Amino acid sequence: MAIQIVMDRTGESRHPFNPDETRELAKAERRFYALTDGGSASAVRTGLGQVSQIQCFDPTAEETTVFPRLVGG
Repeated sequence: MAIQIVMDRTGESRHPFNPDETRELAKAERRFYALTDGGSASAVRTGLGQVSQIQCFDPTAEETTVFPRLVGG
């Protein structure tokens, strides 16, 4: 089971999906690109305490986190 963690102003929402299920994988990919095309950044966990920023959907990632665009003040 994989998960997408989407951060926002109120905290986070978690979207688990089974990458072996075509519909669930397609939905996760659509969510990823809807968020990143809107300006959000994304990262995957690559090891204990390590992350790597990604630009493209990775169907093999166990955990992907999407962060909203930072707004300065």
